[in-house]
Order: sequence, then C-alpha cells, then structure tokens
Amino acid sequence: MTAALAPAPGPGAGTVQRTVRHLVVYTLLFVLVCIAASGAAALLGRLFGIGSEFVAGDVAGLAQGFAFFLIGGPLAAVLWWSVWRRLAEPAERSSLAWGLYVAAMYIVSMIISTTSLLATLSELIAGRTAGWGMTIGGALVWGTVWFGHRWMWRHAGKGPLRLAQVPTVAGTVYGLVIGAGGSVTALAALFDSAVDSLTGTTAVGKPWWVFALQALAWAVAGILLWQWHWIHEGGKRLRSRLADVALVVAGVLGASVLAVTGWGTLLFIILRLAFDRSEPVGDLLEPLGFAVAAAAVGTVVWLYHSSVATGRAEATREGARLVVCGVALAAAATGIGVVVNSLLALAGTTLAGTDPRTLLLGGISALVVGGPLWWRSWQPGKPGRAAAAPAEPAGRRVYLITVFGVSAVVALVTLLVIGYRVFELLLDGTTPGSLVDRIRAPFGLLAATGLVAGYHFSVWRHERPAVPSRAPGRSRPIGHIVLVAAGDPEPWRRAAEEVTGAPVTVWTRAGSQQLPVAGREGPGQEESEAVRLERALVDILAERVLVIAGPGNRLEVIALAD
Repeated sequence: MTAALAPAPGPGAGTVQRTVRHLVVYTLLFVLVCIAASGAAALLGRLFGIGSEFVAGDVAGLAQGFAFFLIGGPLAAVLWWSVWRRLAEPAERSSLAWGLYVAAMYIVSMIISTTSLLATLSELIAGRTAGWGMTIGGALVWGTVWFGHRWMWRHAGKGPLRLAQVPTVAGTVYGLVIGAGGSVTALAALFDSAVDSLTGTTAVGKPWWVFALQALAWAVAGILLWQWHWIHEGGKRLRSRLADVALVVAGVLGASVLAVTGWGTLLFIILRLAFDRSEPVGDLLEPLGFAVAAAAVGTVVWLYHSSVATGRAEATREGARLVVCGVALAAAATGIGVVVNSLLALAGTTLAGTDPRTLLLGGISALVVGGPLWWRSWQPGKPGRAAAAPAEPAGRRVYLITVFGVSAVVALVTLLVIGYRVFELLLDGTTPGSLVDRIRAPFGLLAATGLVAGYHFSVWRHERPAVPSRAPGRSRPIGHIVLVAAGDPEPWRRAAEEVTGAPVTVWTRAGSQQLPVAGREGPGQEESEAVRLERALVDILAERVLVIAGPGNRLEVIALAD
C-alpha cells in the first residue's frame, strides 16, 4: 500500500543520477591515476639514481612512494577496468565526464612527461648527472600514462564522443608555446654570444652554447609536439569554435605580441645607437639578441597562422584581424603616451641621472612599430568596412565597444591621478618637484587613451545605423548550422557561412548510405548553393538549423529545438 502511494521518480531522475555517478567516478579515477603515477615515478627515480643507498636517508619519501604506488595503483586499475567495460554502452561513451577525464589526463600527463624529459636533457647537456634519475623516472612513468590515454582517446569503439577535439587543440597550443619559447631563447643566446664577441665582452658563468643547446632541446620538442598534433592528429583540419579560438589566441595574438615586442625593442636599440650614447655600447646592445629572436620567431609564427585563419569562417578571419589591431593599437597608444611624457620632461626640470631622450626614443619606437601595423590591419581609410560583411558584424562592434570602454576607464583613472597631483601640490607647497614632473606620466597616458577612446567611439557611432543587429527580414538570427551533404560538403559549408555568418558543423554520413530526404525539391543546377540556401532559410527562425543537401537537387532545412 505504501509502495503504491509513493511518488514515481521524475523522468530526469535517471539522467541526473547517471551524471552524478560519472562525475564522482571519473574524478576519483583521475585522482587515483595521478597518485599511482606519482608513486611509480618516485620509486623508479630512486632505482635510476644508483650509486647511493636506495633509502638514502629519506625514509618518509620512500614510504610515500610505496604507499602511492602499491595502494593507489591497484585501486586505479580496478576502477579503470570497471569503467572500461561499461564504455561499450552508448550512454557511457557519450558522457561529458568521460571526455573531460580523457582530455584532462592527456594534457596533464603530456605536460609532466615532456617537462621531465626536457629537464633530464638539460641536466645532461650541462654535465650534471646527480639528479637525472628522478626526472627520467617521471618522464617514463608519465609518458606511459600519456600514451595509454592517447590509446583510449583514439579507441574506435570506446573513445570519448564529447570533447574529443580538446587533446588535439591542447597539444597543438602547448607544442607551439614551448617551441616558440625555446626557439626565441636559443636564438637569443646565439645572437648574444655574437654581440659579446664583437664588443669584447666576457660572459661570466657557464658557456653560452650550454644554454643555447638546452633551449634548442625545448624548441625541437615543442616543434615535434606541435607538428604531431597539428598535422598527424588533424588539428589543422578542425573546424570548431575551440580550434578557431586557439588559432586566433595562440597563433595570431600571442605571436603578434612577441613580434611587435621584438621589432619595437630592435628599433629602440638602433635609435639609441644613433642618437643616445649615454651608456656603453655593450649595455646598449644587451637586449639585441632577444629583440632579433623575438622579432624573427614571432613574425614567422604570426604570418603562418594568419594565412591559416584566412581559410576559416568569416568570424575567425575577422577575429584574427581584430586581435592584431588590438596589439598594434596598444603599441601605438603606448608610444603616444611615452612621447608626450618625454616632451613634457624636456620642457621641465628632470631629475639628476635621467635623460628624456631615452624615454622619447622608446616612445618613438613603439609608435613607429604599432602605428603602421594598426593602419594596415584596421584600414581606417576604407569607408563602410563593417557594411561590407553584414553576416558577422558582431566581432567588430564588440571590438569597438571593448576598446572604447577600456581606454575610457584608463583615461578616467589617469584624470583622477592628475587631479590628485595638482591638489597635492596646491595643498602642500613643500613637496619637491614641479607640476610638470608630477603630471607628465599620467598626462601622457591620458592623451593616448583619450585619443583612442574618442576615435573608436566616433567609429562606433558612425557605423551603428549601417550595421543592423539582426539579419534583415529575420526576427531571430541563426546561431549555428549543422550540415549533412551527400557529396562534397565544402561548397555548402561556404554557402552557409556566406548566407548566415553562423558557424557550421559538418556531419559525415556513415559509409555510402543515403538518408531519405522528404524536403523541397531544389531548383535547377544553374543556381548556386548560396542562392538556394538563402531561399530555403527565408522562413526559418531558430538558433540551430539542420541542413541536409542531396542527393541530387534535394535540399531540406530543419529548425532544431533549443
């Protein structure tokens, strides 16, 4: 009787329970694998460190290694086997927690194993073999964990269906970062050695080639990691929001910052050699190695990823262009502020030991590097640039609003600082320093940010009427398109991006099976895909839309529920 009166569980109770179970199980599995790997790495490192006693006076560390490995290892193996057996079920394999676990464990093990291996190589290059056992032990153990989880990730029947692109994107970005960083460091050491030879400077410490070889090892490892994930694992072919964001942020934004910094520093050195010999030549040339290396590596990485971005969706191309505009604008605005600061310093009384010429040359360097780059990227002389790409105007509007907001806030803060300095001088006349010396730094920043804020606000006001917030004729824009094509999907993908500006996900049909299509019969073949698709989407009001193209002239458009 009691059972009959008990309320029935809701329809989503099973889903909630399964989600919680997945979260608990995979979190516990992640922790156990990390514990077991840490213990195994510690024990293996002691074995490789032969030449001293196994315990070596560290009983606590040895006991911890045994506890982690002999307790955490079997528990992790049992839990993994239980999880692995259930992954044949579609609901288990499509779990978000499974994809998150594989991606997180792949990234963690990749980073730890590669850094441990590179630390071992660095020690061997330097001629130190005392502590190489612990690092090589970590490299072997965590490398095994890494390749084991790569096998799970790529397993045909049990690999994760969700977040499957995360390891590829993360490996690509990680390889790019350490490859570029190692390349810059190695080239900088080489150029610094050449400069020291020309100036007759004697370096104190270990030979320059040791540092260069250590950096070269990191550069080679990073390039190999990047090449493996970018080419072999298909990172270059990915067409997802995550892949596009990683391309823009790491490949374009990060590389452009490195290149602009390098070129600005190089120009600053040249200007100082020509107009400011207040320091010895050796001191002036000290940052030359980094400047040349950063300019060369940053430019190569930046140009390559910019060329890749040109083949992506309109939103990605616009994003790559706008981040370069932002970097160049920051450099140019900094140059303007420093130039104003130095001009005020020349007009006022400077402190002993300071030379406004150095400050002025630094501002000119930043302005000369950032100004032309901003002009070329932003192209302010082209009217109606936003109207030329109505499919995706949001990126430009967001950029304008963001730049205006940030620069306006900075201008307001500097204005308050100037006011504080003025009132401080008026209220306390005994404070040393003139008014110009007190306000020249914040005034230069105010001048630069005021110009930036005013210009971008005027552009935003000018383009606002010409850029509708929604596509004409629609009360609701299309946010995402899922495309299934019978033949080559590329023409339909380009057409969907051109018509809607929304990101497109291409689904591939299994084998040669053709899905039945009961949609509208399309017009003749003489019309382009864009024209046919635009006609079919006229009455579609949905955030997500499924487009099935083919076989033949058939075209079906299905609005998906949110």
